[in-house]
Amino acid sequence: MHPLRKNHALRRTVLAGAATVCGMVLLLSLKPHTGPTLATAQTTSPSVSGKSPSVSGGSTPSGGASRSTGSTGRRSVTGDTVQTRWGPVRVRVTIADGRLTDVTAVDYPRDNPRDQEINGYALPALRREALSAQSADIDVVSGATYTSTGYRQSLQSALDSAGR
Repeated sequence: MHPLRKNHALRRTVLAGAATVCGMVLLLSLKPHTGPTLATAQTTSPSVSGKSPSVSGGSTPSGGASRSTGSTGRRSVTGDTVQTRWGPVRVRVTIADGRLTDVTAVDYPRDNPRDQEINGYALPALRREALSAQSADIDVVSGATYTSTGYRQSLQSALDSAGR
């Protein structure tokens, strides 16, 4: 006869209690999802025509990359506009002394509250990844696959235009 089928209520109680404690420890050790933060500090609003503004004047036709060179060896390059399923994505990079120093999402989906929520956490994560990697070889953010893919493509076109 199996040991748990005997009339040992104490043994079953101890095993059930241990299983419950283990389950609670596992649940409490999971890291909760952080709430969305607004990505407005690093973005600009699009113009009336739907095209995003270019960097320091001058743009190229059809949403191509544009450049700006400062006197300090620091320059900004705006990547191509990438059309995704949920809307256009466009990235501006700043390069100083051959290093990627800033990445800003100039244009991204923001038509509804869900887009704003997703991009509120996705854009800062993509920016951190790009600055850390110093390239467009970055991971896709879970839940923002289309935006992440467009971000990477626009980032790569900006880096290509900058000669990196």
